[in-house]
This record gives sequence, structure tokens and C-alpha cells, in this order.
Amino acid sequence: MNRRGLDHDGAIARDGSLERVSAVFVPVVDAARARIAGVFGRTRLHSAYVYGSIPRGTAVPGVSDLDLLLALRDEPADRDRADAAAIEAALDHDFPEIDGVGTLLAGTRTLLSDLERHDLGFFVACLCTPLLGTDLAGQLPRYRPTSLLARETNGDLALVLPRWRARVAEAVTDRERRVLSRGVARRLVRTGFTLVMPGWGGWTSDLAEAAEIFGRSYPERAEQMRRAAIVGRSPSADPEVLGMLIDDLGPWLAATYTAVHGEKAPRP
Repeated sequence: MNRRGLDHDGAIARDGSLERVSAVFVPVVDAARARIAGVFGRTRLHSAYVYGSIPRGTAVPGVSDLDLLLALRDEPADRDRADAAAIEAALDHDFPEIDGVGTLLAGTRTLLSDLERHDLGFFVACLCTPLLGTDLAGQLPRYRPTSLLARETNGDLALVLPRWRARVAEAVTDRERRVLSRGVARRLVRTGFTLVMPGWGGWTSDLAEAAEIFGRSYPERAEQMRRAAIVGRSPSADPEVLGMLIDDLGPWLAATYTAVHGEKAPRP
């Protein structure tokens, strides 16, 4: 992998591996693997993945969360979501090394569909590290830093903003606001990076680097994006921070993104 996250053939390299998991998080990952296998079994689970800072080796004990993807043989049902939530709660309770657990559920048909080829498919092939089962990346293409990839990964920001505003209105505790600020900030930094990704010609999942690369093309928004990168690692409950992200940086970024790359293909 070169300095811009590409393999020798110019395709985006997978940015995590179990070998990069630091020793303090190995028991967490092992427990996640065992509990997922025990609860879902082979009849429901096709494969499981870990993604984010833990498989990249950049996680901070007591600060970073554990991110999981479960690829199910069928589309997720209420039972699947309830079982995943129970695993999340148990892991979060048992391991102070992590600050929360997030689990995405998706059926293999969806993950491998043409509609999701440059969104969830890319996510599995390049951003997820196999944990259990047969890796779906073998059924997916090699990805390059194109405008098509930019559009299909983050070209729906305008649709997300109203949902974030609703969650801000509903949040009553500082913890709820911190959780929201972390998710919002990460999404905005990654959207800002993919806005300029084709011109930069590579891939990074590092928030600080992504913000820096974005800032070279949009210096007038560089400071806001640097702040977002900080909040993505160290969440804030400050309403003014959430307001800056959702009501100022977010709308500008959504409009600029649409103008440059177009809108993401509609989902059912």
C-alpha cells in the first residue's frame, strides 16, 4: 500500500486488519467474535466484520468505540436487531476499554447488489476487516477514487441533515449529545474528504488527515473541518458545536457536494 492508501495497481487498499489490533483491544474483538457466533450461528450469519479505529490500530482505550457489521443470510428482522443490541450492551458493559458499540446489519443480497456496489459494497471490501465467515470482498470489484465512488458513498448528505436536527431536538442528556456529535462529525469529515478524493487520487480513513486534505481545496472551511475531526475523536456535548456542524458546515457541504458529484442514487 502506498502513501495514498492505494495498492500497486492503483486500487484502494483495505485499510484494516486483525494484525493491527492493539493488545488492549484483542480481548474485546475476541469476545465480539465469540458472542456473535454464539448468538447468530451459521443459520443466520453469513459473515461478520470489524471496522473503524480498532482494526486500523489507532483506537484509544476508554475513548474509541467498537464498530461491527453483520452480513446476514436474509434481510435483518426484529429478532436480529434485538440480538445485536443485546451483544452491544454486553460488550459495552464488560469492557471499559471501549466507549460504546455500534452494529450495522445487512443482508448479503443487499451488500452484493448493483445498487449498493459503490456504497455498502465498497464499505465491505475496503473498510471492513473480516471477523467471521467467508469474506464477501471476494465477490466485489476493486475500487478506485472516482467521482462515482464519491457520489454513491456520500451524495445523500442533504437527506441526512433533517434527521440529525430531529435527534438534536430529542436529545436530553450530555451523553446523547456526545454520541450524536461523534457520528455527525465523522460523517462530515468523510464527506468532506470524498468531495476532494478524486482530485487527490487516494483514500484515507484518518480523520485528521482527511480534514487536512479537504482544507487544501477549501481553505475557507478548513478550520471547521479540523474542528469536526477533533469532535469525531473526542465528542462534545456543546450545543454550539452541534449547531456549527449541522446548521452551518453541513448544509454548505451538502450543496457543494451535489454541485460537484451529483446526488446518490435513490434507495427504496
